[in-house]
Amino acid sequence: MTAIRQADLDALPVREALPALVSALDGHGAAVLCAPPGTGKTTLVPLVLAGLVGGGPRRRVVVAEPRRIAARAAARRMAWLLGEQVGGSVGFTVRGERVAGPGTVVEVVTTGVLLQRLQRDQELSGVDVVILDECHERHLDADTVAAFLLDVRETLRPELRLVAASATTDAAGWARVLGHGRPGGAPVVAAAGVSYPVETVWAPPARPVRPPHGMRVDPAQLTHVASVVRRALEERSGDVLCFLPGVGELARVAGQLGGVDAEVLQIHGRAPAAVQDAALAPSAHRRVILATAVAESSLTVPGVRVVVDSGLAREPRVDHARGLGALATVRASRAAGRQRAGRAGREAPGTVYRCWSQAEDGRLPAFPSPEIRIADLAQFALQAACWGDPDAAGLALPDPPPAGAMAAAREVLVAVGAVAPDGRVTPRGIGMSRLGLHPRLARALLDGAAAVGPRRAAELVALLSEEPPREYGDDLAAAWRRARAGGDAYATRWRTEATRLRRSAGGADGSAAPATAGPVGAVSGDDAAAGLVAALAFPERVAKAKGEGAFLMASGTAAELGDGSRLRSAPWLAVAVADRGPHSASARVRLGAVLDEDTARAAAAHLLTSGDEVRWEDGDLVARATHRLGAIALAVRPLKNPDPVLVRAALLEGLRSDGLGLLRWTPDARALRARLGFLHRTLGGAWPDVADDGVLLARADDWLEPELSRARRRADLARIDAGQALNRLLPWATGEAARLDELAPERIEVPSGSRIRVDYSAEHGQPVLAVKLQELFGLAETPRVAGVPVLVHLLSPAGRPAAVTADLASFWRGGYLAVRAELRGRYPKHPWPQDPATAEPTRHTNARLRR
Repeated sequence: MTAIRQADLDALPVREALPALVSALDGHGAAVLCAPPGTGKTTLVPLVLAGLVGGGPRRRVVVAEPRRIAARAAARRMAWLLGEQVGGSVGFTVRGERVAGPGTVVEVVTTGVLLQRLQRDQELSGVDVVILDECHERHLDADTVAAFLLDVRETLRPELRLVAASATTDAAGWARVLGHGRPGGAPVVAAAGVSYPVETVWAPPARPVRPPHGMRVDPAQLTHVASVVRRALEERSGDVLCFLPGVGELARVAGQLGGVDAEVLQIHGRAPAAVQDAALAPSAHRRVILATAVAESSLTVPGVRVVVDSGLAREPRVDHARGLGALATVRASRAAGRQRAGRAGREAPGTVYRCWSQAEDGRLPAFPSPEIRIADLAQFALQAACWGDPDAAGLALPDPPPAGAMAAAREVLVAVGAVAPDGRVTPRGIGMSRLGLHPRLARALLDGAAAVGPRRAAELVALLSEEPPREYGDDLAAAWRRARAGGDAYATRWRTEATRLRRSAGGADGSAAPATAGPVGAVSGDDAAAGLVAALAFPERVAKAKGEGAFLMASGTAAELGDGSRLRSAPWLAVAVADRGPHSASARVRLGAVLDEDTARAAAAHLLTSGDEVRWEDGDLVARATHRLGAIALAVRPLKNPDPVLVRAALLEGLRSDGLGLLRWTPDARALRARLGFLHRTLGGAWPDVADDGVLLARADDWLEPELSRARRRADLARIDAGQALNRLLPWATGEAARLDELAPERIEVPSGSRIRVDYSAEHGQPVLAVKLQELFGLAETPRVAGVPVLVHLLSPAGRPAAVTADLASFWRGGYLAVRAELRGRYPKHPWPQDPATAEPTRHTNARLRR
């Protein structure tokens, strides 16, 4: 055992803020600690509050970190400062690994582990202080832990002390949350840090790259990042830390850095502990460390003088196509950019190369989105239900959960048997919450174990909880066999998780409530077992074959398999992983298993429905009795006498989708609609709006009955006289209907004696009267309808347009002379008087007039 490294402890800048922090906790029991990276907030503060250094009273402290790698690193650093090994005074617990003993005073855990601990022991017995580190990242687990702990302080243990610690946080917001209604909130303690200047180099791609979509990143973007890493190695000294969004991108960029004069390491949450330790230890050789967001905060990577920032990050999203929360690639926030850049200035002046332009930087979001606003909330809703607050209404959360997302989560929990319809947790749900899995996967583990055995169910669920690499193929059963035989990093992690799940499932009381699947017999064979477990996890995505390689999922989404997949001939499929491009009609199956209809029915029993369907399909009414599994038709037969109410609703839907053109529109009917439209625009009042199909269909009872209720098919709609039906909308009750011909006459008699039809069809223009010019001789004023002058289209003797006017008197005085000069030579047999205002109107030629 080595002596305490006092000099290293004294060098940590946060020690100047410790008296204020201790005083705030003594007085208020909760505080917000703002301290820049490298100040010792994650290492010195827990040791002081635990009384391991500084001479204070001995207390048991739990430090909650958002990531496993940070929890391990923090524990190792604190143990090193004390001159001990991890597992003595300082230990850690992460999923699947615990290094702690009876003498452990400071325990570093992940927020997920702390959640599980709180569900088992709400009082958190024996713990005196909880430090929530990196709370600015706004992970859902961290927000939930904070809310539960505040509830514990309020109702069970007012002496429990809470610290929200972060390098860059919304101090006022967290002070308000930790204050829990107290005026001014909890105290905020700030610590100054020692940081070195970091130069910014803007390094955007020379050519535009495609923005990220889903998990996809343009390969050109990754090639550019690799080139910037090479440039940084040439232009600067020291180790290079490069931020990328995910494990796949780390591997691709690493593959493009072959031949560089540096050791290339990859650091991420799933990396083996030995690799993580190598990245976090000083090295005599120059290094390029490719990292995900795990290296943004909490960790100090020694030797780094240069940061290359891809500008990309991964955020959780609700993936409705997959029926499970997923990650999406997004542009990193400006706050994340500052955190990343700060890694270059921890030990000396440094440089950050940003792989985007300075102009783009101002358009980036200021902060990452709180996970509670954007993530799948099924697991959170189960935690809240187990806590006794199914709606999370009484929890002091920094942001409330969206109502729609909570409703969707409740539907999932009811379907898997975790909560009752009223939201109260079931014994089965309590067991599921202790598995550390999404409720869908917990259901697959518990229900699948009875049919395929606990070991096989655990192995398959472990495959579903962390998707296997793409090179494992799209066949879940084949991927399972490869993982069992494999020696790669994924297979190692998979075996560890499968062992954990098998042990956890034994302690989860899954038998305390009935299974949610239908009756399933014992299943043998890898294909059958994989299909059943995948279908139990994702019942909405059991799929029936439509043709070679094409399927329809119970959710209603089409799915297709890649060429060469052995799954293409399967009659049924359990789709485990699928994605769909922004403009694609079908989802592409990335991982699935062969299924049979009986297993599909059993796994998705809650989606089975039977009943009569009457709908508008492909331009006509379809009536049938169906038995369905979600959107999949299992059995269909024609209905001879469908319910008239359903028929009427389907015909109305047809009119909405295909338009009122399905009715019989004679020329007179179209003219009547135009006349009524004109009166509605001009006079309003009792005159109905008939221009919009939607408005007319909303009043179907007023004008389409009784014909609509008698109709049984499309052909019957075509027999309904639309003009006769429209007459029912006229304002008969007020007597205004009798004035229709007076206000909007169908025809106007002109001076020649002809009765000319008025065109009211212009939606926003004036009514049009198209008449031969000679027939209006002697007419001084423009005709009017409903007080509106008509727009006169003056025609030549051959019926061709000669002039347009809404002011005949003005036309006779001016425009007529130009028309006369142009047309009298072309039509010499027709009269062209010099004074048309006093001439005799006529429909005839000069010769006819002389008879």
